[in-house]
Amino acid sequence: MNTKDAIRLVSQYLGNLSGHNFDVLDISKPISIDAAVNLTKVISKLSPLLGNLIEFNTIEFLNKQNDFSEFGKWQRQDPGFPDTIFVGKVQPTPGLEIKAWFPLATEITARFKQSQNHFQFDQTYVAMLAWLPEKIIYGKPRILDVCLISGLSVAIARDAHYHNPPDYLVIEPEDTTQRTANLQQTNTNGYKFQGSNEELLEAQAIVDSWGNEAKIYKPSRDYQLLLRELLIRYKYRLDTNFAKMDRIVHPSIEEFKQRIYNMKLSSMTIAQWNKLLSSRKEDNIRDCLQEYLDIKEETIDELVD
Repeated sequence: MNTKDAIRLVSQYLGNLSGHNFDVLDISKPISIDAAVNLTKVISKLSPLLGNLIEFNTIEFLNKQNDFSEFGKWQRQDPGFPDTIFVGKVQPTPGLEIKAWFPLATEITARFKQSQNHFQFDQTYVAMLAWLPEKIIYGKPRILDVCLISGLSVAIARDAHYHNPPDYLVIEPEDTTQRTANLQQTNTNGYKFQGSNEELLEAQAIVDSWGNEAKIYKPSRDYQLLLRELLIRYKYRLDTNFAKMDRIVHPSIEEFKQRIYNMKLSSMTIAQWNKLLSSRKEDNIRDCLQEYLDIKEETIDELVD
């Protein structure tokens, strides 16, 4: 088995998880329509917990597959990048960065900040697992679909999308290879220009002086030195929203998003459920919960019984 074989098998097995329920937590059916409406307001707060549980169980799931057992095992890295690596006979070491996505959230909030320089052999892939409770807001977490994408392609798409000197700079981490593993820096950061219009024109002239390929992003040391000169000379703001998966504009991620949003559950598409629950229009939410999820108005006597 080589690295490509391992990734191919991961893609095959994770693809088979579509429609699979993870028996890690079961959200009980609300006992009244009021309870259901209140649940819609807080269900997204369970996303980080359930997302982590799904990640743990995905690794266990892969380790149960006989195709891997002869060559090693998937091992979680906490902390560290990627989330899990295949420890064994396969080189270069395959890795998976697992991103669980709850599509009733406002966007895919997971970030991908790893430098292109990490992916020398394209050995690390991003596994996006979209999930919802079986009945939209209650039940066991169910995997809707899975998308496996080259980590290198995500990093390239991210840098190409954001980088626009001098207005926006993508800066590589300093060289920290001599430090111990827990102190090494591997994340890129985005910086937005905050100077005056006159300073922006001045900075633009500097960028123009770099030549025709000035706006093509490069993670190389020489190009990064040019960017750091701008960062030192002018005022920039660290962009705290940099590298959110929903904003990278990677073709495979965008296609995956649309596939999930178009998926129909309980008589409505996920996009429609998302719009409804985020609207906070309680009368509309009540009507849909009663009609499509069979959650009824209960009397006080019924609740007591």
